[in-house]
Amino acid sequence: MEALKYLTIILLSITLVSCGSNNSNKKSDFSIKTNANKGHISINETLNLSLENKKGHSIESVIYKLDGKEINNSLSLADHKLGKHTLEAVVTYNESKETVSTNITILNNELPNVYTYEIINTYPHDITSYTQGLEFYNDTLYESTGQYKESKLRKVDYKTGKIIKNIDLADQYFGEGLTILDNKIYQLTWQEGTGFVYDVNTFNKLGSFKYGNSKEGWGLCHDGNKIYKSDGTEKVWLLNPETLIEEDYIQVYTNKGKIVGINELEWVEGEIYANRYQKNGVAIINPKNGAVTGVIDFSTLKDKVTQHDGLDVLNGIAYNPETKTIFITGKRWDKLFEVKIIEK
Repeated sequence: MEALKYLTIILLSITLVSCGSNNSNKKSDFSIKTNANKGHISINETLNLSLENKKGHSIESVIYKLDGKEINNSLSLADHKLGKHTLEAVVTYNESKETVSTNITILNNELPNVYTYEIINTYPHDITSYTQGLEFYNDTLYESTGQYKESKLRKVDYKTGKIIKNIDLADQYFGEGLTILDNKIYQLTWQEGTGFVYDVNTFNKLGSFKYGNSKEGWGLCHDGNKIYKSDGTEKVWLLNPETLIEEDYIQVYTNKGKIVGINELEWVEGEIYANRYQKNGVAIINPKNGAVTGVIDFSTLKDKVTQHDGLDVLNGIAYNPETKTIFITGKRWDKLFEVKIIEK
């Protein structure tokens, strides 16, 4: 009797697995057709959708959705964000309902403008600083540095390079980007999934926060209302400054495809300037849709600093609203450059 009981359970388990397997492998009788070329479409185009009904079912209704929001079968993409998106069609037919999906990628419709730079001033910079974040606040420069057992938060007299205020992070943290909003400093760490909040005047720690869907901390900036956070991918996350919850994101794309390695961020007169990791350039990003509108070539700047074994890549962008100029440095660079951006 006991053996019969176990045999029944085994047979039932096989039946359940088989049913689940058959359902999961069932091919849909419908598919979404678009005018996207190999899944790619430009932001200046209109997305046209139709349903392929492979077996001629009697269809009662079709509801199209883009990223979960209901749309018409003809949609102007002008106000949409760039990047990868999910299309769905909810099909009602023969008293049944089925959802089919596909992906599209929205690209920018223009090539990025290319810029170079002109050096206005050169200032001293701590050659030991592994610069991760740089930002002006009330005409004073603040800096976050990285590396385990070397990470710091600093207030700096940028004209002399003198350290006005400094605190060291605990050894287990690798410092990353920073931004300053409403007298609070927000500082990221790299792979520890934790950010810190400090009083801008005292450097007293006010609290900490955890990351959401972004797995790492790279760069920070803000527009006065929202905080923008990069994580080393093509995504830039929008954080609520009160809760520090990731509420949304943009994807950084050109007219050709995505741009990954988005690192240190700076808000410059309505645009995001972003270092790309291991690249000697800065991308200018439209914060509304993620489009790269320009690229600044800083490839010759690294040659102008003292060459040494610990010298690393360009990293660190700060916009001074008092002078309306941009300041650039790098990891273990001994110079901070004040520059003017010019067309190439």
